[in-house]
Amino acid sequence: MPTILSTHNLTKSYPSAGAALTVLKKVSFDINEGDTFSIVGSSGSGKTTLLGLCAGLDRATSGSVVLNGITLDKLNEDERARVRNQYVGFIFQNFQLIPTLTALENVMVPMELRGQKNAKAHAQELLGKVGLAERQHHYPTQLSGGEQQRVSLARAFSNTPKILFADEPTGNLDEETSEKVEKLLFDLNEENGTTLVLVTHDLDLAHKTKSILRLKGGEIVPNP
Repeated sequence: MPTILSTHNLTKSYPSAGAALTVLKKVSFDINEGDTFSIVGSSGSGKTTLLGLCAGLDRATSGSVVLNGITLDKLNEDERARVRNQYVGFIFQNFQLIPTLTALENVMVPMELRGQKNAKAHAQELLGKVGLAERQHHYPTQLSGGEQQRVSLARAFSNTPKILFADEPTGNLDEETSEKVEKLLFDLNEENGTTLVLVTHDLDLAHKTKSILRLKGGEIVPNP
C-alpha cells in the first residue's frame, strides 16, 4: 500500500526561560493508506504536539512531514490549511462544535466552505449513519456528550478525508458511550477507506488499531 503519512527526524522545541524546551525529539515513522495507527504515552509525552505537526496545524522546529505526498514543512499557513481542507478530518476530545448551529448545520459548515453541492442532503445522510437523524435540528447544548461526539464524527467524514486524526476521541465519555463511538469510528473509517491516526491514553482502544507508537519524553520508545 502507498504511504499516506511519513515523518523524518521530527523535532519540536519551544523557547522557555531563555533555553529551548524540546517536546519532540527526532520522531520518524510511516503510515500506509488505510491503516489504523495509535500514538500512546503519558500526559506530557508529546502525543498532541505530534498530532498537530502531522496534521499541519503547527510547524516543526526541524525534520519533515509528508502527508499524501505533500511536504508540509515547505508550505505557508494558507497552503497547509488547503491541504487540511482537502485531505484531513479531525475529531477532538471536547467535540469543538459551534454552539449557535444545529447538529445539521455543524456538519454542513465544512462542506459549504468548500462550495460542495448537496451539502444538506449529504449532512443528513452522515447524521443518519451515526444514528442522529432525529436529532439534526438540536443544538449542541441539547445533545449528550456521546451525541455531540457523533455529530463531530459525521462532520469529520464530510469531506471524505484520506486521513482522520482523532485526539482522545472518547476522553470525555463514559465507558458505554465510548464503546459506541469507537465502533462508529472504526466502521466509518473502514467504509470510507480512511487512514486513522488516534492519540489516546486508553490502551484498550489503542490495541484495536493495527500499529502503536509509544512516546515517552518526546521520544519513541519500544512497546512492552
